Amino acid sequence: MVLTADSYRVLRGWVNGLGYSLDARLIPYLELAGFGSATLTQTFDLQYDLISALVERWRPETHTFHLPCGECTITLEDVALHFGLPIDGDVITGVSVIAEPAVLCYSLLGASPDDTDSTFSKLKFTWLKANFQHLSVNATEEESVCPARVYIMHIIRGVLMPNLNNNKVHLQYLPLLADLHNVRSYSWGSAVLAMLYHELCRTTKPDAVDLGGCLVLLQLWALYRIPFLASVSHQPYVFLLVNRWSIYPGIGRLYTVLIYRLMIEQHTEEGFIWMSYRRPEIAAIIPSSSYVDSQLWCTNAPIISFNIVEWYHGDRVLQQFGYIQYIPDLPMPVGDVHGINKRGKHGQHWRVTHQIFVAVWENRMA
Repeated sequence: MVLTADSYRVLRGWVNGLGYSLDARLIPYLELAGFGSATLTQTFDLQYDLISALVERWRPETHTFHLPCGECTITLEDVALHFGLPIDGDVITGVSVIAEPAVLCYSLLGASPDDTDSTFSKLKFTWLKANFQHLSVNATEEESVCPARVYIMHIIRGVLMPNLNNNKVHLQYLPLLADLHNVRSYSWGSAVLAMLYHELCRTTKPDAVDLGGCLVLLQLWALYRIPFLASVSHQPYVFLLVNRWSIYPGIGRLYTVLIYRLMIEQHTEEGFIWMSYRRPEIAAIIPSSSYVDSQLWCTNAPIISFNIVEWYHGDRVLQQFGYIQYIPDLPMPVGDVHGINKRGKHGQHWRVTHQIFVAVWENRMA
């Protein structure tokens, strides 16, 4: 067998850890906003070989993986149970460009990175860390809210929805965090899933070399449902050959992708766990609050995050929710908006641009 880079891609990922510990005094504000559980996602060991093998099985038409056991995918259930993010509520959307970014930053963060540039649209993580890492001993409630917003923004762009600009976070999220009491009224969970779907679809193109979106969620989904992957990947003898091959540039990583590819092909037909979270040892530690709005897990509707619109086909993977799978309807296309980006669209208000899909989401339970 001849191993080539064309046959076995090893993708890179865009992830930016928080880089500093959470001050315990901020926890009540993060809980209030619905990000309390998501803040626990601070350390992770991503296996890009496994992720690369999964991408080969992704179908952009249905947003599902095609495995020997059948169709399956990451769902709103996975987002809700792993991160505790709200999945019901208004879509995550807004304008492409903030009219007065410095004013917005002073209003909601109490500081601005550069008053001389009136058109900046992103905040560097290094600036956020330098200005908000340490909370004063006698910090008031008003002084605590600002670093709480910063922490949420870092989680959003660094872990939950990272993209190519993984050292910066877009200001578009800041207006949504203005009132922490209102933050949980947005469907953050569906936005995280939309971003991941978007990146998986983009990465199916043969020239793609990196992958954004919530890769932590993607890897957890695979390891929970195909536990053989987890058990084997932690046994050193499996990768002795990989170390041996590594003397040839690039071959070691490609061989690891081959191992995961073979494991997925050979062990999913009978070893796939459709309802992995119902195992007693797992169900016992999941709080009941994570099941709020679980009726949405099976829905068939568009999921949205600013410019991104992807279709969520919960009806195609009913076995993951404990139901009998019927023959699903044809996948719902979103047309030209699939894969749309922000380049050259500075005046866009995405709620207006995607108003048809926003309306369908708002009537998802009708």
